[in-house]
Amino acid sequence: MIVIQAKLIFPNQQDKQTVLDLMRRWSSCMRFAYKRLLEGYERKTLKRDLPKTFNLNSRYVDDAIMKARGVLESSRQLGNNPKKVIFGGRDLFRKLKKRHINGKEYKKLKTKWQEKRKWKLYSRGDKSKKGNLNTRIEVRKNGTFLRINVGERKYVYARIEAGYKKNKRREELLQEIAESNIPYSVELKLKNGSIYAYFAIEEEYPEIKITKEKGVIGIDVNAYPDNISWAEVDEKGNLISYGSIAMPELASGDKDKKEYFRWHYAHEIVKIAKEKVKAIVIEELEIKEKGKRGDYSGRKSRRIRHNFSYKSLFSKIKTLAKREGIEVIEVDPSYTSIIGMLKYSPQYMITKDIAAAYVIARRGLGLQEKIPDNYIKFLNALTVEELEELKEHVKKTVKNIHIKKKHLKEINKAIKLIQSLESEPGKVLRPLYGTSFSTYDFWRVLKVAVVTPLSPEKVKRDFSTLKELLIQGKWRGP
Repeated sequence: MIVIQAKLIFPNQQDKQTVLDLMRRWSSCMRFAYKRLLEGYERKTLKRDLPKTFNLNSRYVDDAIMKARGVLESSRQLGNNPKKVIFGGRDLFRKLKKRHINGKEYKKLKTKWQEKRKWKLYSRGDKSKKGNLNTRIEVRKNGTFLRINVGERKYVYARIEAGYKKNKRREELLQEIAESNIPYSVELKLKNGSIYAYFAIEEEYPEIKITKEKGVIGIDVNAYPDNISWAEVDEKGNLISYGSIAMPELASGDKDKKEYFRWHYAHEIVKIAKEKVKAIVIEELEIKEKGKRGDYSGRKSRRIRHNFSYKSLFSKIKTLAKREGIEVIEVDPSYTSIIGMLKYSPQYMITKDIAAAYVIARRGLGLQEKIPDNYIKFLNALTVEELEELKEHVKKTVKNIHIKKKHLKEINKAIKLIQSLESEPGKVLRPLYGTSFSTYDFWRVLKVAVVTPLSPEKVKRDFSTLKELLIQGKWRGP
């Protein structure tokens, strides 16, 4: 999507006030629609009743309902409670509640919050209406104007000023959009007393020419440390090259700064894929964990919500890749880190993160991960007694309470899995194949048995110790 920002210049103050009143009514309509959607009202009912309530035409009302639904869905994806959404911005609202802010600073902050909350307008494009019916770009001899429908077949015209210093290319692009009759959406926002327009059009992407036929590049994004790891593989899944890109800017900073750097790193990844003529494989991130109370609370849900930032990064990678005609494949990220650390980190002497990227790349090619024979032998020789000893070791040595609870929970799961497969108490496991012991269960138990003893207090990143077990079948432990 291409977005063009421009400032609107009105011929007189009365026309500006008329548009501001329209924006106020539309914003109220959107907030009202959001509350009704929470209560279970249907779109048809709202579209029928709201035009009279807010003195808006049905097209404006439908756009308000669509925006309200978008806010609702976004809130749920982020794992937030939809009933506690604050229009105008939660951060600004929290600052206003602080009592130590007063005087001019308080008024300035309150004005900024109210501008975000009360003065907005959105109008969707429509191909059948030759662009946009409610807010239409019109080209005249004395400049480019935006015609705004303010109700009852009345229109207000505002001159479009493309940028602080007049940007000819932006104005030319807006004129091209107006003359081509392609659909474009317009959003009006009030900032520091001035009204700005944001014109958005859908891009037409070129044909996909770089596919997975010659191999792919797997991408793994890590929260700690913040970096992108990538692994290049050929069409058969063999590792060719790899690397990582540090992203310290995403760890902190304001929203705009993070957004800028997400685009920057997305460009870096697409550049690598283009140079190597490989498709891109990324993780499919979805926030499914709702927590114990069903309201997305809890430590696990907070961790998953952190993925929302990386979902934005992946979205930008997909957009840029489409512009370059590069195929993007999304795969299930389940157990990619565990498989990478246990199978490929010791085999290729690469980091856990690069190994995870390698697994993601292979999964994008549709390849299955075969369990190494020596690992199967090791698991078949593992007993419940050994895991009970490991549990006692963790209780005595691990000081961090959160890490201790996590380890103990994992060990207990491993014990239950092994107990379900033991033919007799104290005996070794039955053969893995032909049982209900899934592949993922195998990796989970193996991680508990070999990784936890090696690094009980922190996340281990050097897995060279496992090389002897993987290749020779010898396990010396920590």
